[in-house]
Amino acid sequence: MDNKILHTLDYAKIINKLEQHAATSLGKAAVQALQPNSDLEMVKHSLAITDESYKADRLKGSAPFGGVVDIKPALLRSKIGGTLNPGELLEIAETVRGSRRVKRHVEQLHDDHSVPLLAAMVEQLTEHKALEDAIFFCIDDQGEVLDSASAELANIRRELRSGESRVREKLEGMIRSSSVQKMLQDAIITIRNDRYVIPVKQEYRSNFGGIVHDQSGSGATLFIEPEAIVVMNNKLRELRLAEEREIEKILQKLTALTAEYADELMFDLDVLGQLDFAFAKARLAHTMGATLPLMNDRGFLKLRRGRHPLIAREQVVPIDVELGNNYTAIIVTGPNTGGKTVSLKTIGLLSLMAMSGLFVPAEDGSQLCVFDAIYADIGDEQSIEQSLSTFSSHLTNIIRILSNMTPKSLVLLDELGAGTDPAEGSALAIAILEHMHKLGCRIIATTHYSELKAYAYNRKGVINASMEFDIATLSPTYRLLIGVPGRSNAFAIAERLGLARNIIDHARGEVSEEDMRVESMIASLEENRIGAEAERQTAEALRKQLETERARHEAELQKFEEQRERLLAKAQDDAREVMLKAKREAEEIIADLRKLAQEEGAAVKDHKLIEARRKLDEATPEKRRAAGSAKQKSAKPQQIESGDEVMVYSLNQRGHVVELSGNDAFVQLGIMKMKVALSDLELVKRAEANKAQPKIAASLKRTRDENVRSELDLRGANLEEAMIEVDRFLDESFLAGFGQVFIIHGIGTGVLRTGISDFLRRHKHVKSYRLGRYGEGGAGVTVAELK
Repeated sequence: MDNKILHTLDYAKIINKLEQHAATSLGKAAVQALQPNSDLEMVKHSLAITDESYKADRLKGSAPFGGVVDIKPALLRSKIGGTLNPGELLEIAETVRGSRRVKRHVEQLHDDHSVPLLAAMVEQLTEHKALEDAIFFCIDDQGEVLDSASAELANIRRELRSGESRVREKLEGMIRSSSVQKMLQDAIITIRNDRYVIPVKQEYRSNFGGIVHDQSGSGATLFIEPEAIVVMNNKLRELRLAEEREIEKILQKLTALTAEYADELMFDLDVLGQLDFAFAKARLAHTMGATLPLMNDRGFLKLRRGRHPLIAREQVVPIDVELGNNYTAIIVTGPNTGGKTVSLKTIGLLSLMAMSGLFVPAEDGSQLCVFDAIYADIGDEQSIEQSLSTFSSHLTNIIRILSNMTPKSLVLLDELGAGTDPAEGSALAIAILEHMHKLGCRIIATTHYSELKAYAYNRKGVINASMEFDIATLSPTYRLLIGVPGRSNAFAIAERLGLARNIIDHARGEVSEEDMRVESMIASLEENRIGAEAERQTAEALRKQLETERARHEAELQKFEEQRERLLAKAQDDAREVMLKAKREAEEIIADLRKLAQEEGAAVKDHKLIEARRKLDEATPEKRRAAGSAKQKSAKPQQIESGDEVMVYSLNQRGHVVELSGNDAFVQLGIMKMKVALSDLELVKRAEANKAQPKIAASLKRTRDENVRSELDLRGANLEEAMIEVDRFLDESFLAGFGQVFIIHGIGTGVLRTGISDFLRRHKHVKSYRLGRYGEGGAGVTVAELK
């Protein structure tokens, strides 16, 4: 794409906005390299990745890129045999860990919500846990080599600490002496050139042996290493040199290990940069309120309420425009300051954004085209140095466009033919438009010349358009009207401003009758359009209202169906259990009968048969609603009160009455409380005990002496258990008035820390959160600030 058009349409400003949403320097570099693409399949693929990132960002937030930095220079140095310093190695380990966190985040998202393109990208990331563990085992979060890095280093540092203690004890014994204190400037121990010294007054230099390492600016104080500790300081110096050599060995070993994975890590950095770039595009889309455009390569574009992305949303006026179907050229006429140039730039910039894989600020269903090039002649580019007038600069630019454009190009022309004689300018503008139109490219041109209105009216494939102007307020509305040519409105404006009526009438007489008829026709078209627009808006409002009502009713119906299915399933389970119980009891009765027959022969006594029959009848399942209804009709109505045990016929289930409400009752059925009509209930058992005892209202009150801690240790817990504990802990801490709490999760695989971070980001009591600092537990602790 020509850099001139990118500059003209302010494409660089969109890139700068996008860069602000990149989390890493790798993502920022990918943003800066972004260019519009003319390959339809590549543009669709890029938009599909943006769409998945938008979905992922909306559902689970952006991927955790914390710790990921550009380590390419360090990797290159490791490959050529250089030794990396602790800080560089720590950045490599944190980047490896950050890469693993990003991979886990996207994989978990893909398990719950399909994002195949992002999943394919993270699948390319390699995991180097051995390298990460080796570095973190040797280097702490502050970039210091740990004692545990090697047994030799641990021994050396142990001797160092012991030697330093002995030197300090020796010097402290000296400075505590009253005879020595008077010779000291201050009774302190300090260090010069890595050796322990004491500050001695200049006049007492001869009283001390040893070595002078420094003096104050005034010369009144000498920093002397007493002779008694020279040998001890020498030993410390040797130990420090041994420490440096051992650290160097450790760093070389870690560097060599890094070099083994350098090529894979370089590839991982490229993938991470592209992932960060994709999530940056998603966050930009959220910020702009942008949507996914449909793309084609047949020269068709249709913007629905498209907005210029660099104008504040509360100020910009959306435009609706269609090009490339029934007509391939739009001629926009009308007065200055009506918004013609902004409309041109909006169409051009949104096309560039879509070709770059970005969402566009327009309503869903907007379509844009992948052009092989976009050309624009916008603005006054006259040059004093080149002795070019406004007309000459426009014409030079148009000549360049004519020589490069193709049938698959989009051409944007602002004030075509301006800057010269109106008659010649309008004729030249018509000739240029005709040449471009015959070539088949897509054209949007603005002009002041009324002759172009007639050209657009008579030419197939060309349509008039204008910027709406409110006569009542004498101000433009900045709305683009397709199919209606622009009016000059000069007479109306002059009359509103108070110009004498006779002058206006005289001016009207100077205008040809044909021109007046055209103006009247345009005015009539505009009135009809305004009426149609009002009716369309009313219809649209009614449509949205009906859709909202339909959605609400569908949701209620679905909720009802789900509840009905749950109740039916439970009733069927209960009935199955009753049938099984009855069958077991019937089998027991039959077995008893057989045993009885064997014992007494065939002469079973009548009273025994009657008893067996009674047991079998009792084992029969209770009758369903139909039998119950007949019983209800024949039986005398019963008075049901709170606490009574009742049978709910419609559900064939027993429960207890919790509360009466007119002709209905609230019945507790297991864990479920339902509102049931009294006619659907039969009294099973009176609640005598409940009647004798008054109801006692229970209350729960938090006391101030409860032991609420400000930290929660989750080490060893799984993610599901941890979320429950964190939620309870935050509620208690909030009620206890804590401003800051500590959640200990350990370092481990990072799954627990990532899950806790996602949970804290959405929790109502959490104002902000961060990882622990040095002394707080580092990456093994998350600190949450409560509201």
